[in-house]
Amino acid sequence: MIWQTNPPLKKLLEVRNLNFSYKKDLVLKNINFTLYKGDFFAITGPNGGGKSTLIKLILGILEPKSGTVFLDEEIKNPVEIGYVPQNTNINPEFPISVLDVVMMGNGSKHKTLKSFFKIGYSKFEIECAKSSLEKVGMQGFLHSKISELSGGQRQRVMIARAICSHPKLLILDEPTSNIDINGQKEIYSLLKKLNQEITVLVVTHDLTVISQYANRVLYINQEGFMHDLKEGGFKIDNEGHFCEVELMQMLGEKK
Repeated sequence: MIWQTNPPLKKLLEVRNLNFSYKKDLVLKNINFTLYKGDFFAITGPNGGGKSTLIKLILGILEPKSGTVFLDEEIKNPVEIGYVPQNTNINPEFPISVLDVVMMGNGSKHKTLKSFFKIGYSKFEIECAKSSLEKVGMQGFLHSKISELSGGQRQRVMIARAICSHPKLLILDEPTSNIDINGQKEIYSLLKKLNQEITVLVVTHDLTVISQYANRVLYINQEGFMHDLKEGGFKIDNEGHFCEVELMQMLGEKK
């Protein structure tokens, strides 16, 4: 008899014993987790708990006080990580088109100084932008002004910008914070679709969405608590930690 086993999961990123502080204020304490290829990985927790700081450490914007962030060879090149920051507000007076915004994410070797100064885009660059916009359902807005779009449409364009260089990992910090409920569902449905090709890491407060789309969740409030949703959902750990997500689930139960 031949026993069939699932192939081992490929690690894209591993955080070990990570600590960070701003001067004397401890922000993150002994954070440990692994991000695997194909994950839809969510990071949640209270405001000020260290979520955005962790993202900056992963991106290399900040240096840890101690501990390490290991990146797989697939994502060591910065172009292989697409990033959508929390604040994507656009000055309505700044006349920039959807095409221009998406082109900012084009990290290919074909990008030239000529195109940066808007003298003209190469055929390759335009096709890249069109492909990215098509993936997020915004292909009909190529020459629209970004300031004229709704919040949900603008966020889709920002995601298109992040995936224009065909990254292996897409990181988003509160991608639906300024979008209505229907828009939030559309964005997360889009991310789930993109997750078929790209590993997704998202920081969010939307716990209902996490339970519907994420396969693994890291709860951060200075310390980190991992929950694998494929293995029975959220659990109380041995130290009696009570996850915010569990509380939300209990509040939604019928008595």
